Amino acid sequence: MAAKVHVAATINGEPVEFLCEPRQSLLEVLRDELKLTGSKEGCNNGNCGACSVILDGLLVDACIVLGAEVDGCTVETIEGLMGSDGLHPLQQTFLENAALQCGVCTPGFIMAGKALLEKNPEASEGDIRHWCAGNLCRCTGYDKIVRAILDAEPQLEVKK
Repeated sequence: MAAKVHVAATINGEPVEFLCEPRQSLLEVLRDELKLTGSKEGCNNGNCGACSVILDGLLVDACIVLGAEVDGCTVETIEGLMGSDGLHPLQQTFLENAALQCGVCTPGFIMAGKALLEKNPEASEGDIRHWCAGNLCRCTGYDKIVRAILDAEPQLEVKK
């Protein structure tokens, strides 16, 4: 049995330290060690996007990143979006547009939308569909999800 690895990272704006197995995924660390269960395990092989998080500004699937790899990094999860003034605009527009059903894919789509709108605050419908191609939904379909991301754009502009 390999020795556990000590990791110090910033998660959702807070400094965090944890021990993890060398082969333990970031998703497993988030859910099992840190009790941040918002990121969902859908496929566990990087194909569905349900576990999408933002790692040092890049959208990644937490199931294919090792927990030990985030030492010294910044990680944003769905739990970090809600502010003291309420839901993040993307969370609100997902509710308003009924862009969710079972909820497994929702955190990943919201994090993907956030990562896109930070890079391209005026993303077109085509941009959103291309950007979210790595996220799968088996319930709602994609039109409501795309509409929710489009509807969040002006609200994010106001918050700047």
